[in-house]
Amino acid sequence: MKTAWEADQEEEPPQENGVIQTTQDQHSSISPPSTVSGAPDDEPFSTYFEEKVPIPEDVTQMFSFRKLWAFTGPGFLMSIAYLDPGNIESDLQSGAKAGFKLLWVLLGATIIGLLLQRLAARLGVVTGMHLAEVCNRQYPTVPRIILWLMVELAIIGSDMQEVIGCAIAFNLLSVGRIPLWGGVLITIIDTFVFLFLDKYGLRKLEAFFGFLITIMAVSFGYEYVMVRPDQGELLKGMFLPYCEGCGPAQMEQAVGIVGAVIMPHNIYLHSALVKSRSIDRGNKKEVKEANKYYFIESTIALFISFLINVFVVAVFAEAFYEKTNIEVNAMCNASDSPHTDLFPLDNSRLQVDIYKGGVVLGCFFGPVALYIWAIGILAAGQSSTMTGTYSGQFVMEGFLNLRWSRFARVLLTRSIAIFPTLLVAIFQDVQHLTGMNDFLNVLQSMQLPFALIPILTFTSLTSIMNDFANGLVWKIGGGVVILVVCAINMHFVVVYVTSLSSVALYVLAGFLCIAYLCFVGYLVWHCLIALGVSCLDVSCLASRMLTGHNDIYLLKDMDSDTMVERLEEHVGRVVINSDTVCS
Repeated sequence: MKTAWEADQEEEPPQENGVIQTTQDQHSSISPPSTVSGAPDDEPFSTYFEEKVPIPEDVTQMFSFRKLWAFTGPGFLMSIAYLDPGNIESDLQSGAKAGFKLLWVLLGATIIGLLLQRLAARLGVVTGMHLAEVCNRQYPTVPRIILWLMVELAIIGSDMQEVIGCAIAFNLLSVGRIPLWGGVLITIIDTFVFLFLDKYGLRKLEAFFGFLITIMAVSFGYEYVMVRPDQGELLKGMFLPYCEGCGPAQMEQAVGIVGAVIMPHNIYLHSALVKSRSIDRGNKKEVKEANKYYFIESTIALFISFLINVFVVAVFAEAFYEKTNIEVNAMCNASDSPHTDLFPLDNSRLQVDIYKGGVVLGCFFGPVALYIWAIGILAAGQSSTMTGTYSGQFVMEGFLNLRWSRFARVLLTRSIAIFPTLLVAIFQDVQHLTGMNDFLNVLQSMQLPFALIPILTFTSLTSIMNDFANGLVWKIGGGVVILVVCAINMHFVVVYVTSLSSVALYVLAGFLCIAYLCFVGYLVWHCLIALGVSCLDVSCLASRMLTGHNDIYLLKDMDSDTMVERLEEHVGRVVINSDTVCS
């Protein structure tokens, strides 16, 4: 083995434009893989983004709208996950059950989501690799496969919600003429629309997503203007953390809001989308600038998504809070609605979902309100199914190093979600189809640690992020946020499981929970070491004694030159045999 000193003597420092670069100038600690299994050596590794959007040079300006426009796109695609049919259903249930009282929870969840998306974007910008690729490099084989399966489950659950939303929208728009299974089949068209748009360039694809977000804003904004919510109550609910008179139902809804807003697969998606811009990762200034503009763009995108969510909550809070079934039944009878039988003649509180929500709007505010609602749901479902396809693609390529044709990759990710949803749509009615939303929210809540823990782990490692690694505030704050979010969502899971009232399901859930907690504990162990709790890293004690560095244990599949540079940076010219470095 060559020592660090010998390697340094034999090899000259890298040069660019005739200027020698120092170790501090090289900010990409791990490089993207040059080849993929089954791909020719001369074919570069790529995802959907074979083109790179160029960034204009405005070196004299602190802030440039031209640059912001060039970076605009990934954040809006990411924000669509905050507007999928699962979120819309959570919004309307929040308004119907708690009025304006839980708007502050929605605001807090969106802010937390923004901070987590910032970590995802920084990982992609600094390393040139998305989260699935980094996980593939850094975790051993068995944990990596388990992690991939968990993330795939989250994507499937989210995709099923989106397909359900599209099917319900088609059913409402056709006044029941298109059955639910027909609506599910129609969503297969997404596959061909996606391939068609992707063929004509990334910016056109991003413009199409912007158009769908505009449709959602106009549709739900129309409902908001028509209902005219009390602005004072709205502002009070948004900025004053309270929930006067709330019971278990309202508290469960608050937990559901957090679970619906923060989506595990969206962390993987955003870390990949930022790779679509042309950034010189060897230039610290460009990397820092990209992080700044991506954060601004993400803030704008999530602000717009937050407003759309507020529109939905406010409409149902103003018009349907504390309404009873018999009141709604009377209004539907008066408006000659064909859906009157959905609301029994009793004094129990109104229970709404995406389907009933559209029906109730039609009963109270006329057929136009119903159709505009359905158009908004259709835009939400169509846009989120396409971004869900992106997520599935990135996760599959990153974890498995697969290279398939675009058609095969998109068709597979579509089929995984469509077939189980189609079976339910054929054998069940719309109420059972929308009832799947609770189960799917629980499924995604359980997968949250498998996105949040890795993203905090890797963005805290200087061996990966270099000068852009999380500082102490971000490490502590990120850890607390992730702990709180996971605790809230696990509470949601416990509430759902206890409502099943089946001993056999309890036993099965018990075994699954043991395995689940063991794997989460494994990820937390690695994360704590990355955060600086070095006493937990018993396997790499020898390396730390030589290097004094806590994150060498995670370095894997790096080229020897990069490894030598990292060791020299922390220990100078100490002679270290590379076999002592833990992988």
